Amino acid sequence: MFAITGITGKVGGAVASRLLAAGQPVRAVLRDVARAGPWAELGCEIAIARMEDAASLTAAFEGAKGVFILPPSEFDPEPGYPEAQAVIDAVSKAIVKARPEKVVCLSTIGAQAQESNLLTQRTLMELALRKMPMPVTFLRPAWFMENAAWDVASARDDGAIASYLLPLDKPVPMVATADVGRMAAELLQQTWDGVRIVELEGPRRVSPNDLASTFARVLDRPVRA
Repeated sequence: MFAITGITGKVGGAVASRLLAAGQPVRAVLRDVARAGPWAELGCEIAIARMEDAASLTAAFEGAKGVFILPPSEFDPEPGYPEAQAVIDAVSKAIVKARPEKVVCLSTIGAQAQESNLLTQRTLMELALRKMPMPVTFLRPAWFMENAAWDVASARDDGAIASYLLPLDKPVPMVATADVGRMAAELLQQTWDGVRIVELEGPRRVSPNDLASTFARVLDRPVRA
């Protein structure tokens, strides 16, 4: 059985769907029982747990062949990342106590950066889970293609998209969440020793200007980044 956290999101849901399609048993780990229905109907075992609560996570992970960890993101963290650290502490304690056979943790390209930034939340999780006594894989995907969905309204209404990616003409690694979920499901079903890092990006890199051009073509109006 594979315990999947973050199952109500795009990536976690894709992981679970891939495993179910492969005939694998899945335990859906959710914090809200009201959202468990669709996964129960698909045949998933349900575990209610909060990512900051070691006891409920331990129960959710016990007996698992593999665990998929999808850490929540804090986009306005307090100094020292206490919100992320609370999750890291709970997850670490739960894994040590439950002893699943293996762990796959969603991280990000850029988690190797030394300078403190929003991605440091993933860096700290990696540092903690490297110490686990079972095989661990950190899956580091690129920028999610789905982030472009936030730009639909401004592209349509204003002919412009805002970008956190600079310079605007520089192609950057991107990947679809469905592919992240597919890869995570494949990794969970593999056998390996120790700690490994798997980076994932799509078939070609995309710049903000490329995104603007695509919006312009689809919307049939000028769009700039």
